[in-house]
Amino acid sequence: MFLLIFSTAGIMLELYFLGHFEDKPQWIPTALLGVGLAVGLGVAIRPNRTSVRALQALMVGNIVAGGLGVYFHLRSNVEFELELHPAMEGMELVMESLSGAMPALAPGAMAQLGLLGLLVCFRHPALSAGPAEIEVSRTSGDEV
Repeated sequence: MFLLIFSTAGIMLELYFLGHFEDKPQWIPTALLGVGLAVGLGVAIRPNRTSVRALQALMVGNIVAGGLGVYFHLRSNVEFELELHPAMEGMELVMESLSGAMPALAPGAMAQLGLLGLLVCFRHPALSAGPAEIEVSRTSGDEV
């Protein structure tokens, strides 16, 4: 859980430093990360069924946003390369687009974060136990 929270905060900070908020679509990952950070902290501090389900939904959103981000970054790089070199094609176009001005694979970090979050939620005790059972497990020394 702490790796998820730390990674979420790190990616948010990275997007801020990169100025990834110039237009509305660029705010999508920042919004997902901000809400995910808040919900993740809630699950870490006081887990319950609702907060774990909310975290799962946000993590699916991260996976979708990561996939779309890779697509949009790559598409922008392809368009840019074709403007500079209209005759470029094949592997040369692929390689130049992957190493272009926009980091084509960087949004994949959002998808990785989503997968990590789903792993954190997998068989989470709050999904099957009531709040009293979670508290008893914590006080008896069992791992949650």
